Amino acid sequence: MTSVLSQDEIDNLLAAIQTGGTAEAKEISVPSAETGAAVKKNIKSYDFRRPDRFSKDQLRTLQMIHETFARLTTTFLSAQLRLITQIHVASVDQLTYEEFSRSIPSPTTLGIINMDPLKGNAILEVDPTLTFAMIDRLFGGKGETLKNNRELTDIERSVIESIIVRILSNLRESWANVIDLRPRLGNIEVNPQFAQLVPPTDMVVLITFDTKIGEIEGMMNFCIPYVTIEPIMPKLSAQYWYSGIKKVMTKESLDLVKDTLNKVYLDISVIVGTTTLTLRDIRNLKVGDLIKLDQGVRENMLMKIENREKFYCRPGKSGKKVAVQIVDTIEKLSEDILELVLREVEE
Repeated sequence: MTSVLSQDEIDNLLAAIQTGGTAEAKEISVPSAETGAAVKKNIKSYDFRRPDRFSKDQLRTLQMIHETFARLTTTFLSAQLRLITQIHVASVDQLTYEEFSRSIPSPTTLGIINMDPLKGNAILEVDPTLTFAMIDRLFGGKGETLKNNRELTDIERSVIESIIVRILSNLRESWANVIDLRPRLGNIEVNPQFAQLVPPTDMVVLITFDTKIGEIEGMMNFCIPYVTIEPIMPKLSAQYWYSGIKKVMTKESLDLVKDTLNKVYLDISVIVGTTTLTLRDIRNLKVGDLIKLDQGVRENMLMKIENREKFYCRPGKSGKKVAVQIVDTIEKLSEDILELVLREVEE
């Protein structure tokens, strides 16, 4: 028996199409093909004007990628602003470009990002409250925002450009397991109407970040059009992403890590001697007093590297500067330690 919708059900479907009905599940009654009795079934509305372009697996992969980006950017902004910063992914959604444009304030900070080697651009939108909080902090303030929103001055635009350029290096690192992305800042717009990357009905993926800088809270949005990300869609799967995390380290990579480690600065201290004093003796100390140490003048002194005992040495001079000469080794500084570090990096 053919299932026939009632007039009320037809009217409801037409009304949903005209109003852009949501994709929520609804319960309707349809005649059973066997008995003809009314049977309740759940249906899901589908809007053909905005078809889904991203699968749930691809959206989850995008979320994992940008959670890495959020962690890296949190560290960068905390150090740059010298203020506690917290950033995390709030949502990853697919919607039309028109819906994205309408959801952001005007004026705002819109960084047009070239997604080389992918074709097309993306947008990094920073809420004005966050923009002016960062600018105020970099100008020596407490990191406060403006009460009334306004456009950026030329100097403020230059400052926020430098911040976004630094943030883009974090974006490249977070995408490294999928593609060698080389994002570049093109220009900054303040009006969403002047940042028409794609037609209004084209689908985009929107990654929204909850951001807190000191006491100021706001949102950052990263909008990537589907046409830009389409060539690498097969790579946006959790399996592919995880498979790219563990990479085989080549000899060139090991040499680079070794060379980088060799340039690391370490704290070195020399222990001239030690002694024990009472609190009364310490309180009575004054300029010119002598303190007897437990070590003779001709005895070797102890050298520590990063608070670890490494060498014995003797005092002397190098030109006009005080110096020490290493005379013996306590703990051997061998290549074994470096090789152990390199193995940990490789694993």
